[in-house]
Amino acid sequence: MTDTVKPATPYRSGRYTGYTSFSYLEEGRDYEAFALAPELGRVPAHDLGLDEDQEERTRRLVRDNIIISLHDHPQVFPDDMNEVRAYIRTGRERTGYLGLSQSGMTAVFDNMMDGTACVTSKSGWKFDDIVYDIGMRTSDIAHQDYVTIALGLDDIRSAHENDQLAIVLCLEAATPIENEVDRIDLLYGLGVRQMGIAYSEANTLGSGLKEAGDGGLTVFGHRAVERMNKVGIAIDVSHSGDKTCMDTFAASTKPVLITHAGARALWPTPRMKPDEVIRGCAETGGVIGIEAAPHTTLTEAHIEHSIESVMEHFEYCAELVGIEHVTFGPDTLYGDHVTLHDVFAANLGVHDAHKGPSYPKMPYVAGLENPTECFHNLVGWLVKHGYSDADIIAVTGGNVMRALGEIWV
Repeated sequence: MTDTVKPATPYRSGRYTGYTSFSYLEEGRDYEAFALAPELGRVPAHDLGLDEDQEERTRRLVRDNIIISLHDHPQVFPDDMNEVRAYIRTGRERTGYLGLSQSGMTAVFDNMMDGTACVTSKSGWKFDDIVYDIGMRTSDIAHQDYVTIALGLDDIRSAHENDQLAIVLCLEAATPIENEVDRIDLLYGLGVRQMGIAYSEANTLGSGLKEAGDGGLTVFGHRAVERMNKVGIAIDVSHSGDKTCMDTFAASTKPVLITHAGARALWPTPRMKPDEVIRGCAETGGVIGIEAAPHTTLTEAHIEHSIESVMEHFEYCAELVGIEHVTFGPDTLYGDHVTLHDVFAANLGVHDAHKGPSYPKMPYVAGLENPTECFHNLVGWLVKHGYSDADIIAVTGGNVMRALGEIWV
């Protein structure tokens, strides 16, 4: 479909009163000012070609049900991405309250700075920087009452009932815990409820997906998995190597998540998961969230990254393991995601993770460019393609709630 400009439609924004990040302080005096990317209208809205009945059904499904993004970065980045390192070094990434208020989401698994957490280090993933990031974000959130922090399932249900949005604090890798298993408890105490094993590079727990050799889950990794199970932190293997994924499935007594990935059978890169890993995740009771970050979930049929490419991965995984084990982890943000990848390519292992067939570089993923538009368009696509209400409710929130009910304590 072609992109056309149309106004954003607020589905669930009654509690939002216009608060902007850190506005309890004085910009320019208490913290450095940056010209930020717009949260609405940065790119043209995507037209799915829905008729009036389909539009109304989409609106109803988003409005009336718990909608969860299993992986996103709902922060607002500088309009000029060349300023992003200076922006991050201030430790004050802004939350996209306005954009989130029009997203229709009930809850978002917020992965914060993660590998871009370069407050004090060029390389990221330092424990102090992660704690700094958590503290700054939660301080800001505490000064308004639209966005809340979810510490359990009841907080997500309450957000839906009260027209709020719940953020689940997450880390894409356990790298910051180093060899200190008790840091898992500390992060849990700070509100973290989901954490990855490794982010592309190997760490003390296991191998990342860009490593040439995957030694699997380490002895310490087994201890960490056991502790995360006990304390109630959901485990993610999206960026882990294949053997490390399979070892984690075997070690965990709780469902394991692949929060944001796709099928390697459709796009043969390390960033995608082979069938045996997707099956292994489902066998634990877990779910795979289909990824939409630029130039990840491509297919030969849809080589220009768009919602059509992403949904081909969705349908493949649903056929492979059953629709009850599939959801969405779009991995979007407010700003130029493609240039962000370019700036942080070394930190994030982008080139290694995307090794495979050549593809045209797109300026953004049509239909899934930012957290505001994702679930309107995902639900609309499912409506247009004849999915039942029950299946749409399951893949946009129900499957995640079921898995978390077994994981969180």
